[in-house]
Order: sequence, then C-alpha cells, then structure tokens
Amino acid sequence: MNKDQMEGNWKQLKGKVRAKWGDLTDDDVASVDGRREVLAGKIQERYGKTKEEAEKQIDEWLGSN
Repeated sequence: MNKDQMEGNWKQLKGKVRAKWGDLTDDDVASVDGRREVLAGKIQERYGKTKEEAEKQIDEWLGSN
C-alpha cells in the first residue's frame, strides 16, 4: 500500500492503526487523517521511537495490510 492508498483508505485503516498502536488516542488517530508523516510523528511521541524506527514500523504494517 502506498501513501495515496493509505490516505484514500484511511477510514477503514483507523481501527487497524488503533489495534497496532494501542497507545495512540482517538484524537491522535483523528489528527493523522491518512498522512503517513503525521502517523510516524505520533508513534515517535507515544512510544519514544526514532523517526526511522517509526517509519520502519509503518512500512512493515502497510506491507501486511
């Protein structure tokens, strides 16, 4: 799944994001609005990950969805 697909399918992906990254709040997920860079920032913030670690997690997650 690429960036455009993520943005286009965001309504369907929100629940999967919450399942994968349970520490993200509803407000966090709502603010992402399908934007990968915002999701990476929220993962960094909530989980103390580096930008690279957060992006790797997203890449792996998107590859499985």
